[in-house]
Amino acid sequence: MMIEYVDNELQIKGHPLSEVADKYGTPLFIYDEDEIRENCRRYHHALQKDEIGYSISYASKAFTSIQLVRLLREENMKMDVVSAGELYTALAGGMPAEDIHFHGNNKTREEIEYALSAGVGLFVVDALDEVALIDDIAQHPVQVLLRVNPGVDVDTHSYIQTGQADSKFGLSISNGSALEAIKEIKHSRNLEFKGLHYHLGSQLTEIQPFIDAMEMVLRWLKETDIQIEVLNMGGGYGIKYTEKDDRFPIEEAFEEIINKLKNLCRQYSMALPHIMIEPGRSIVAEAGATLYETGVVKEIPGVSRYVSIDGGMSDHLRTALYGAEYTVLPVKKEEGKEIRSHIVGKLCESGDVISKDIALPENITRGDLLVVKSTGAYHYSMASNYNQMRKPAVVFISDEGIREIIKRQALAQLIENDVT
Repeated sequence: MMIEYVDNELQIKGHPLSEVADKYGTPLFIYDEDEIRENCRRYHHALQKDEIGYSISYASKAFTSIQLVRLLREENMKMDVVSAGELYTALAGGMPAEDIHFHGNNKTREEIEYALSAGVGLFVVDALDEVALIDDIAQHPVQVLLRVNPGVDVDTHSYIQTGQADSKFGLSISNGSALEAIKEIKHSRNLEFKGLHYHLGSQLTEIQPFIDAMEMVLRWLKETDIQIEVLNMGGGYGIKYTEKDDRFPIEEAFEEIINKLKNLCRQYSMALPHIMIEPGRSIVAEAGATLYETGVVKEIPGVSRYVSIDGGMSDHLRTALYGAEYTVLPVKKEEGKEIRSHIVGKLCESGDVISKDIALPENITRGDLLVVKSTGAYHYSMASNYNQMRKPAVVFISDEGIREIIKRQALAQLIENDVT
């Protein structure tokens, strides 16, 4: 997101953030709509130049809304959903059911029935008993991929590693469970085995783990004499939260990955499969930011300074959950001394921290505004009503102006499901 100081105030696409706050309130999620579109196009360009069959499915869990789904359709994206709620939103936004695939390590019977009745085009099978469950519910042929674990450990937080041998996701290619599942799929009445899926984890910035996983999977396919039409490589492509972070090199990476795939297919005399990928965070994270108003500023002499904001872990959970770090900027730029400060939320938890030990103006006070950058993924989607906090509003900013895409939750909505 191009966010810059103009006349000592942060602006996005010419809109001073104090004016945005005045109109839409805080906390407020702000997305650069044009940047989301450009990120979609980068993936298309990276795969188009290799002249392969491919599709890109946006990972809904990062952030989803009706207006985002409409944007994704315009950018020729498909969608990956993991719950009835994500599927409902995708369909409500106009995503064709045949362009949606259903993920999840524990799909319920109700979710499977809903997805099948909606016409979802593809299921990613995640467990042995799921084969029989989907087959039993289906009344017509259903295309499936099998999620496998290639046994690749990656350098990321343990909570977001997913491709290692010890994982709740997928079936191992090393212990025989993946092969058993494929045999069951092929002997089922209604399931059509189309290929494999794997996902190594999230916030990955290096190319080599993707190469390693592909080599392991294709070698296993050769050894087991299994033919596939589709190879879904998952997602997890890393983004820049702070200056010390690296981004996943999209163009360079896919040139290397696809070249390696072509070489392996030639080596093993395999047909080149249709490639699927599932970016989520890298589409929306850096295109988003959160705008907060400061409240209490609490000085503990010789110890710390706490700057409180009007949100917290109800709309910014990743710091409490993973220890994630962020870039935080004051909306008004002032000359003078800065003091190391902790930015904290208003929730009743000591762990409700947005950022620790960052430099903020000495004279920051109640009513000032702060921006937290790169909050477009896993922030609104993880937002909760803890302490009966209301979920924030969301706006899209583009060269054409600002539009609200999700309204701020009303107080009445907090109890609308209560039985009185």
